[in-house]
Amino acid sequence: MTSKDHIRSEILKNRDAIPPQVRRAKGSAIKERLFSLREFKEAKKILFYASFKTEVETSGMIADSLSTGKKVMLPKVDMESSSLKIYEITGLEELQAGYMGIPEPASSPDKLRAADDADLVVMPGAAFDEHGGRLGYGKGYYDKMLSGMKKETLLIALAYEEQITGEIPIESHDTRVDAIITDTRVIWTGKR
Repeated sequence: MTSKDHIRSEILKNRDAIPPQVRRAKGSAIKERLFSLREFKEAKKILFYASFKTEVETSGMIADSLSTGKKVMLPKVDMESSSLKIYEITGLEELQAGYMGIPEPASSPDKLRAADDADLVVMPGAAFDEHGGRLGYGKGYYDKMLSGMKKETLLIALAYEEQITGEIPIESHDTRVDAIITDTRVIWTGKR
């Protein structure tokens, strides 16, 4: 097992062990912090992720963003190209179980967007360090998408405090995030 695999396994075990009611309270605190950020308030188009299993819950964030007139985009795994395709949605009812059961938008050509369309990217991850190091789930989908972006877009990760660790081993293809919002703080990583 590599060092990354070990960190991922340990942190996910910790995340899964958070009791559901505690996770909900932590999720509310994270949402409040995200929605109070100036950068979030000013963003007109947000690339969110649809939460899965014990990730920080995003369905309420997506619904509230849509209700305030923000455009919301979500990723869908494209197995053929091993990449993420981005689709705009107008409601949560447009999501269906996709890759590994993760809620995804339907493949609708008229709603296909570029990641560069986003003013802000809100992303998941397994583990993070305070310097913006991010450990995903091992497939590299987000790193591939982010490396293809042409404009500098603010990257914000959502995580429980239990997902913050000492140092993530970073490789050249790994993308650091600009900020991590946890249930107790906003960590500006100094990436920019």
